[in-house]
Formats: sequence, structure tokens, C-alpha cells
Amino acid sequence: MISCVRSVFAAALVLASATVSPAVAADRQVSEFDISLGILPIATASFSSQFEGEGYTITGSFKSAGIVDVFSHVSADTSVSGRIRGDRLQADRYKLVYRMNKRTRVYDVVYRNGDVTETTITPEPKRDPKTWIPVTPKDLRSVLDPLSGLIFPADAKVCPSRLPVFDGESRLDLVLSPMGTQPFSTEGFKGEAIVCSIRYQPRSGYKRGRYDVEYLKKTQMEIWFAKSAVANVYAPVYARIPTKMGQLYVKAVKYGG
Repeated sequence: MISCVRSVFAAALVLASATVSPAVAADRQVSEFDISLGILPIATASFSSQFEGEGYTITGSFKSAGIVDVFSHVSADTSVSGRIRGDRLQADRYKLVYRMNKRTRVYDVVYRNGDVTETTITPEPKRDPKTWIPVTPKDLRSVLDPLSGLIFPADAKVCPSRLPVFDGESRLDLVLSPMGTQPFSTEGFKGEAIVCSIRYQPRSGYKRGRYDVEYLKKTQMEIWFAKSAVANVYAPVYARIPTKMGQLYVKAVKYGG
């Protein structure tokens, strides 16, 4: 089973790189990220987005690097498709293929009007009913996917109070609060970024008493959003997550071009 760290990683960090342009038919853009633990590189990620009218498709890939590959090779491919509805990107289908060494697990979620109508995990994980907190039907109503859930049209509130996310296994809330602005520059972007604190609140779909869940519940993270120079949207370009092993950083090395 992928831990709840994966949930936060997907929802708040790695999967927050897509840039969109609903005003331009079939517009395609690519963003790239470096991920490090302190000064040590541990992974890279790249994402491509394409919008045509109100519809969108985002695909991404993630792979471990550096010292992580000495112990275990991790990679993932992910995708989401949906439509722009008001100030949100509302998914129709989300998929994640996660690999660790020779083991592969596939998460597939179907949405309708923000509600989950179908969700599968292949192969199905083994769970202890005594400690597992199951996802209820109520938990699957009015939720966001972890890939496009943190992308905001320019006229939307960038730091909302709460984002309900379902990642195919876990149901969680991400609570964002404004922290001002900071200058940010990378290939394709130079300007001001909106800074938000972000807190992780698990609701269901995890093992009771997990140390990583308990640690993340008490940890204040930070995420920065920048407006794409070629798209009318805000998306994350930088994030910081404190861990017991040190600070985890995700930084865009290419954005909006």
C-alpha cells in the first residue's frame, strides 16, 4: 500500500505542476520539477497539460533519482481528464500507476459532477479490518482529484480554507491559509508567487495509528502558487514538507513554457 505520504505528495506537491490555457484550443504545455531531501536530489517529475474548450487532460510522470535509487527504484505515471466548471477543475477520470521495484499497483477513479462513482485498486491491497479506517460513501461526495485539485483559474481564491481530496485510496482534506507573497523565478517564469501554509487532515482510507499519518497531521507545510505567463491559471511551483529525515523540497525548474 502506498502510504498517506503519497497522498499529500500527489495532492500538494508533485502533481501540482500542470499549467493550463482554456482560452486556446489544444494548447499543450510542459512543466518539470526537481525533488530533494535537504540538499540531496531524490526524484524528478514532469507534467504535460492540454486544454480544448472547457475540457482538459493532464499527464505526468515521476521517478526516483540519486541516493533513493541505491535502495529502491520508484516510478509513477498519472493522468486525469475533466472539465472546467466555475472556479474549479472537475475531474471525470483519474489514474495512477505506481511502481516500486518489481511491484506495480494501479489506482483508477471515475467521477461524475464531483462525486466518485467508481474506484478500483489493482491488485487489491490486504487490510486489517481492526485497524483500517474505511472510506464511506459520504467521503466520496464533492471531492477533487490529487492532480488537478490544486490548480486554480486566475479569478478563483488561491488559498481556500479546505480542499477535499480522494486519491484512489485515501480521503483527506488539505487546509490552506494565506501567507503573503514571495519572488520566484525559473525557466519560463519570473514574478511573484502566492504563498500558502498547508495542513493535512486525514479522514478515511488509512491505517489507524500510522506514525506517518500522525506526524503529517501535526506538521505545517508550505506551498507557493504562480500564475502561468501563457495561461490564465495559478498552479504550484514550490513546496516544502518537514519530515523526520529533514526538509522535503519540490521546485519547478520549468514552468509555463
